[in-house]
Amino acid sequence: MKSWFIVLICAFAPVTFAAPEAASAAAVAVKGKMLVGANGARLGPVFRVGSDGSAQLIIDGKMVTIPASTLSTVDGKLTTSLSKSEVLALP
Repeated sequence: MKSWFIVLICAFAPVTFAAPEAASAAAVAVKGKMLVGANGARLGPVFRVGSDGSAQLIIDGKMVTIPASTLSTVDGKLTTSLSKSEVLALP
């Protein structure tokens, strides 16, 4: 009788396997939101969002487009996997 009770409890026990939210998640660029580089340094606020989800910002007097594929949310911050020097090298 006890084994049926244990099976019943296990059958209804919620099981959740989710990645920690503090890690990395897909990101959506939003105009005005601060963009952070790979090393955690602030790069600047998003000036414009492209139709493909890319983030445009003005950094060191230059307009650059950060590809959407490099964007993620880390600890609640819009983050790119690129460093500042990589961002400045973008066309």
